[in-house]
Amino acid sequence: MKISDLEGRRVAIWGYGREGRAALAALRWRLPRQSITVFCTDAEAGFLRAMEDPNLIVDSEVDGAKLGAFEIVIKSPGISPYTSPAVDAEVQGATFTGGTALWFGEHPFERTVCVTGTKGKSTVSALVAHLLRAAGRRTALAGNIGLPLLELLDVEPPPQYWVIELSSYQTRDAVAPEVAVVLNFFPEHLDWHGTEQRYFDDKLALITVGKPRVAVLNAADPKLAAFPLPPEQRVIWFNDEDGWHLRGSELWHGRQPVMETRGLPLPGRHNRINLCAALAAVEALGLDAEALAVHAHSFKPLPHRLQSLGARDGIEFVNDSISTTPHASIAALDCHKGRRIAILVGGYDRGVDWGVFAERMLVEPPRAVITMGQNGPRIHERLKPLALNKHFALAEAQEMEDALRIGREILESEGVILLSPGAPSFPRYADYVERGRHFAKVAGFDPRSISAIPGLGVS
Repeated sequence: MKISDLEGRRVAIWGYGREGRAALAALRWRLPRQSITVFCTDAEAGFLRAMEDPNLIVDSEVDGAKLGAFEIVIKSPGISPYTSPAVDAEVQGATFTGGTALWFGEHPFERTVCVTGTKGKSTVSALVAHLLRAAGRRTALAGNIGLPLLELLDVEPPPQYWVIELSSYQTRDAVAPEVAVVLNFFPEHLDWHGTEQRYFDDKLALITVGKPRVAVLNAADPKLAAFPLPPEQRVIWFNDEDGWHLRGSELWHGRQPVMETRGLPLPGRHNRINLCAALAAVEALGLDAEALAVHAHSFKPLPHRLQSLGARDGIEFVNDSISTTPHASIAALDCHKGRRIAILVGGYDRGVDWGVFAERMLVEPPRAVITMGQNGPRIHERLKPLALNKHFALAEAQEMEDALRIGREILESEGVILLSPGAPSFPRYADYVERGRHFAKVAGFDPRSISAIPGLGVS
């Protein structure tokens, strides 16, 4: 669907976060006299009414009947299509789309690299863009990483490549990418998708529905390795001895050693595997990935991902606020193996099983686990018998200030306080960025200086 297809039709925008703002701006740019209704919060409604746009209708109350009165509803990604009122509106004939789908409708012939996965997709997207720019290619980095595609609707001169991070909410909107990268699969966002199987199906829609020229997949992920791909689909596997993989800390391309990775600005083995994925994507575009691999040394790590803020009174503070699964918290612990760690876990309760984290406590527990947030009590109860047997401290905190105070007291001026919550940030915080900034502020660092995403946009 193109934006011109909306002209003269009954159109609504549902949600006025950054994606919704980008959608309204794009429609106003292309269709300045189009009547548009925006469904948003009370606070956002006041801002929109202040625009005094005669063709803009603002409504802060939404239900299936209201949505069903529109032919096209441009929905923000965070709103699930599998629950009411979306389901009710669809029954009444409303068609839902999103900003990502509209961008692809406007750019059917661009060279796109789309990246998804439960964890690592932002880092891989940024790495691919970094390597392409190192090769002298004008490249756009956008999508779920922090820049809605519709904010880059008309770019001059146009990029040679588009690197697009997609969440599981957006993967069905990508059309015929040149390269589609799927990194891994752990249960997440089950409140949006409804079931683990639907979450997996929605992730894999980037392949099954998007039909890319080349799929780049993680051979070590059991769900991906077992997935019955269409016979005509070309696949490049990474994390496999025939493709890009690690042997110890050394990077290999098939049987060819390429370079040592211990000096790279990519903390943890999982981030070196992310580099393998990025190089496989570059290879899929037909570039010399082996020659470009050395440029990983100049990559600037993304904020809120195992980000060392510095030390205060002998304690290092590490911000891994992006961590929204127990598996991510485990990876964060592994990055600091052998050190005295107080890890802060907990946030929004999506019903995810913390058994895998509990199993990790049986092997090499940190010095302390401090639970917080909505699911903090449930995690605390799950770990309580293990703490008694394995001799790690277990504490509960109501707020970030409490958590850091407890961590400092337990570590006694030596070790790492690691924010790796393994859960989403809301409702306490608007997003993981706000959570990471609050952590930095409480730890004594400037929260304004830690969140810029290197390489976002076009260059």
